[in-house]
Amino acid sequence: MSILITPTTKIIVQGITGDFGGRHAKLSLDYGTQVVAGVTPGKGGQFFEHGAHKVPIFNSVADAAKATGATVSVIFVPPPFAGDAILECVDAGLDLAVAITEGIPVKDMIRVKRAMLGSKTRLLGPNCPGIVTPGTGKDSHGGCRIGIAPGYIHKKGHVGVVSRSGTLTYEAVFQLTSKNIGQTTCVGIGGDPVNGTSHLDVIKLFNADPETHGIILIGEIGGNAEVEAARWIKANCQKPVAGFIAGATAPAGRRMGHAGAIVGGAEDTAAAKIAVFKECGIEVAATPSDMADALLRAAKAKGVTLT
Repeated sequence: MSILITPTTKIIVQGITGDFGGRHAKLSLDYGTQVVAGVTPGKGGQFFEHGAHKVPIFNSVADAAKATGATVSVIFVPPPFAGDAILECVDAGLDLAVAITEGIPVKDMIRVKRAMLGSKTRLLGPNCPGIVTPGTGKDSHGGCRIGIAPGYIHKKGHVGVVSRSGTLTYEAVFQLTSKNIGQTTCVGIGGDPVNGTSHLDVIKLFNADPETHGIILIGEIGGNAEVEAARWIKANCQKPVAGFIAGATAPAGRRMGHAGAIVGGAEDTAAAKIAVFKECGIEVAATPSDMADALLRAAKAKGVTLT
């Protein structure tokens, strides 16, 4: 089964009337996602129309959730206002807030994280591609696509993918699908230094899911989240896991791509993380093109079937 979301999950799109939010709301509707409401302050009472779909727009997340029963919101709100958009989800008691927005000020995210302590709302992101649970129809239609990931590359199956990088998530998924290996859920956690859900949080969910038979874990330089996850895997996870760490050639002290991709400590480097992966029994992909094959090697070693 999937983690965090299902094909029947009801979704709110914050920023649905913007160009970016509207474009991806249409793609999600085309995928079969249950987009039941949009939120744009001041535009309540209007509708977002796409083909046969007529999605009502509300002034607040609380109003949208109350009227539609939505439990998840995806946030396409500009950076200066995105922190408050996340907190709207918390105030409305949603289960999950998926923040796609890039460039949210760190001080805003620190405020958001503090305010979320003890709340029921889980945050995915910010600066993430979102989350996809593939469906069973053509090009996985009928699944749940939240965010900006290309839905058509996914295939329903038994591999979980978790990544800090959006494009590397897509690469891993495409490799798996090309080998006729489907996915339970693909999760982009984002690359910002202050984020919500971690690698370890997602790994624990995949480990507890009986339908997830193997896992691909994609990390980057910066921070120690991948090391934390790897050591937990060694102690607790019997499923085959393959890993890739981006940034092997990055110079120390220089931020590369994501705001959190900067080497600051001994365990922040690609070499250090790769060494820990190997120590913890994670099959390491030498290059991005090797991720699916690495998982196949790990599965073969454990006698696990992925298809």
